[in-house]
Amino acid sequence: MSVEHRSPQVNGRRAYDSSRRREQSRQTHNALLDAAQARFVEHGFTATTIESIAADADVSAATIYKSYGGKSGVVRALCERALEGVGRVPAEQRSDALQTSETNPRKVIEGWGRLTTEVAPRIVPLLLLLREAADGDPAAAALYAELDAGRHARMRQNARYLVDNGHSRPGISLAEATDVLWTYSSPELFDLLVRRRHWSLRRYSQFIVQAITNALLKPDDV
Repeated sequence: MSVEHRSPQVNGRRAYDSSRRREQSRQTHNALLDAAQARFVEHGFTATTIESIAADADVSAATIYKSYGGKSGVVRALCERALEGVGRVPAEQRSDALQTSETNPRKVIEGWGRLTTEVAPRIVPLLLLLREAADGDPAAAALYAELDAGRHARMRQNARYLVDNGHSRPGISLAEATDVLWTYSSPELFDLLVRRRHWSLRRYSQFIVQAITNALLKPDDV
């Protein structure tokens, strides 16, 4: 009888301890990434060192190397976090769900516009950081190319939704639709209009939604 009474308590305590450890690990991970992002934004990719990030985050450099493999790994982790957006469900999953649940392509594009304004302020500074460092830093150049290829692949998936479901204008190929979406999701466009011309996120979202709609949707769906 006593063993049976203790067992749930032990299991509960173990489950609690495991949950607490995961939460502590998550908080440590985010604190390190916050320190790294602040350091990268202030000093740039090339001038930032693992040792300086470690000092800011109050961890050892060895811990960062073990967890991320170096500066490129840290920036990759920052980008992955940025691409999740701010919702409880990652932005990419929400986009996928929208495409399967919504029959009106205009509504899907509006959803893409909302997700862009959620993700872009988080990811664009990192992408521009890498682009600026790419000429003189092979690691930055390789990571920028990798992330850009990933964005292009994602836009191809979105374009396929429009083309395969008959929502695109006659004569619009999958490649052309992909390039249009890739252009309107580019960090350069966000940098020009929001960061440099000070457009609001709402205005920017409306602009890209209308631009994509005009460029790709057939008249019946506009």
